[in-house]
Amino acid sequence: MKPYLLSLAAGVLVGVIYALLRVKSPAPPTIALIGLLGILIGEQIVPVAARLFRGEPVASFIRHECTREILRGPAAPPQDPKDLS
Repeated sequence: MKPYLLSLAAGVLVGVIYALLRVKSPAPPTIALIGLLGILIGEQIVPVAARLFRGEPVASFIRHECTREILRGPAAPPQDPKDLS
């Protein structure tokens, strides 16, 4: 239930931001895609900040791990264990 409530809250927040910026909803495709890219980049801010806080190197992490997460393709469908045998 918690992921649904968090998703709803994030949607409401984005709706408020869209209203303040006077962007129609649903957003034009370019704006929507840039927003999705922003979400992917935003997901990487937490691990980068944690590494900075711990004093660990960040450049290599961004170049390899963050880039892979942002540029990854669609997730592979889960495999049925029966198909593996």
